[in-house]
Amino acid sequence: MREGQFIKKHKERWDQYQQAPAEDPDELARRFAYLVDDLSFAKTFYPASNTTRYINTMAAKIYLDIYKNRKEKSQRLLTFWTTELPLILFRYRRTLFVSFLFFVSFFLLGVLASAMEPDFVRMVLSMDYVDMTEQNIANGDPFGVYKDGDPFLMFLFIAWNNVRVSLMMFGSGIFFGLGTLYLLFHNGVMVGAFEHMFYQHHLGAEFFLVVFIHGTLELSAVVIAACSGFVLGGSILFPGTYTRAQSLRRAAKDSVKIIVGLIPVFVIAAVFESYVTRHTEMPLWLSLFILVSSLAFILFYFVLYPVRVFQNHRKNFIENAA
Repeated sequence: MREGQFIKKHKERWDQYQQAPAEDPDELARRFAYLVDDLSFAKTFYPASNTTRYINTMAAKIYLDIYKNRKEKSQRLLTFWTTELPLILFRYRRTLFVSFLFFVSFFLLGVLASAMEPDFVRMVLSMDYVDMTEQNIANGDPFGVYKDGDPFLMFLFIAWNNVRVSLMMFGSGIFFGLGTLYLLFHNGVMVGAFEHMFYQHHLGAEFFLVVFIHGTLELSAVVIAACSGFVLGGSILFPGTYTRAQSLRRAAKDSVKIIVGLIPVFVIAAVFESYVTRHTEMPLWLSLFILVSSLAFILFYFVLYPVRVFQNHRKNFIENAA
């Protein structure tokens, strides 16, 4: 059979698989069986064609859906963290990288704007906050703001504010991602201006050693939350083979799962900011240990581990298809 005839014979069924994803496990298994047969035939007669790669991609997705549905309910929470969320992060790894580049660009823009215009920091931060920080610096306690108030009440406020920001990042993605981009711009410029204020007082290194005790987790989570908003907006702009409604539903589910995965990160960042950052006299090695450990966790779980999980699942799929 010629490749054109093969495609014409099965195209309607393939389009149905793409446009109407199945939720029933039996239907998923039936589709997977059909696709394995199609893939076997295509690999035999058209091994290097786009058709073979197309069928392989569809079959791989259905296999992952079957794998997910086979898990016991008692393992649902465990598989969310070890399998489901990492696979979602791998799927949107390019979006996450773009979100990171945007944040770094906006951070540098905040630094540059503050260097060019001394009053810029007062435009992005409140006048009272800047005046208080300047007074703390003059008094020899530049990070005194982290020592004020009851730690537990501070923790509750910061944790809620972090979660609120992440939800805003996600929800504003519905406006074609522009709302998310604006919030990321605001946060990036604000942090850049804040850092430059300390740099002007020759406290640039101290800023990173103190603020990034909690800021490593907090700002990383902001970038990842922005990724969820871009995923939502991208599903409307680029629905692919799905209708826009189908694409939006799929992206919304994935985006919500990303936000849920960030909640522990925001909570831990709030603990650090409330109970640890205030100890500005801690040894240098301890500050570096917390900072490096936080960065290592973010890079491992949100960047490297998803690649490993995907590779393991692809290997299992190939073995099952064979």
